[in-house]
Amino acid sequence: MTTLDPLTPQHLYSVPEGPPPAPAEPGSRERTRTAWSAAELMATEFPEPKWAVPGILSEGVNLLCGPPKVGKSWMSLGLGLSVAAGGRAFDTVPVDGGPVLYLALEDTPRRLQSRMGKILGGAPAPAGLTLATQCPPLPQGGNEAIANWLDRNPDARMVVIDVFAKMRGASAPGASAYDADYAAVGHAKRLADHYGVAVVLVHHVRKAGSDDFLTEVSGTNGLAGAADATLVLKRARGKADGVLHVTGRDVDEAEYALQFHAAAGAWQLLDGPATDHTIGDTRADVLRYVRANPGAKPKGIAEATGIDPSLVRQTCSRMVADSQLLRADGGYRAPEHGGGS
Repeated sequence: MTTLDPLTPQHLYSVPEGPPPAPAEPGSRERTRTAWSAAELMATEFPEPKWAVPGILSEGVNLLCGPPKVGKSWMSLGLGLSVAAGGRAFDTVPVDGGPVLYLALEDTPRRLQSRMGKILGGAPAPAGLTLATQCPPLPQGGNEAIANWLDRNPDARMVVIDVFAKMRGASAPGASAYDADYAAVGHAKRLADHYGVAVVLVHHVRKAGSDDFLTEVSGTNGLAGAADATLVLKRARGKADGVLHVTGRDVDEAEYALQFHAAAGAWQLLDGPATDHTIGDTRADVLRYVRANPGAKPKGIAEATGIDPSLVRQTCSRMVADSQLLRADGGYRAPEHGGGS
């Protein structure tokens, strides 16, 4: 569990002396076609993207970001176990099983064993999950190591790198910060595209918050720009312990409310829009009624919910100010959100 010895020869897992070798071409599969005429492209039938977690994690590079100690590693390990076993991600989303490579580069084997034992809760560990606590940077042998594992596991569905900072490698001399970030994610993207797997890069967010979750990703815009999807896990108010913000090229922008069960080390997806779980009870009652009855007026909301009419009017006004409700012909309606929001 401490190295990737079962995957490739050990010499690939020590940083070589002298200048780093050029990155190896991933695997030995047939090279992916990259050019067509317009007519050929329109006539080509492409398979649907493969989902590691339907609607949330697609094939390609997925940045999973969050502040320290928010539970990113618990989440990524839980997802690895679920996908490898073919169970339910977040305790609710059915996933197709397949081999998973989990690089836990900040963990010890003992900690991994303890965490897996808590998440599994007595269930057998899936044979399809390979774990390692050491791997060289992607430009210095990591590419080749992961590609060799993917060649050995042609049905693989996901590779998790926790944390990405341990694998990105040194920047090219003279490269701008943006170019360095874009190139760093590019190593993982070539693997993801070549093998058609989801590669999850666990990363951090800035200390300063922002209304736009994409700007919270630590580093330059080159990271999110090179990735196919960005997921930001943020602590939440109300009944949810966290909200997972998701956006990407093949995934609809969405927000998912989650609850963390510390005793089981597991994140659970909560039913309904995230806003139902991240606002106070009064606002949640108002929002649920308005969502089911667009154009509802304060009197109707008060009668249906049992909330004092003056409190309903005050709450609705504040929710409009917070963009949680919209005015509509003397009444109110809920904002429209995509995906799980």
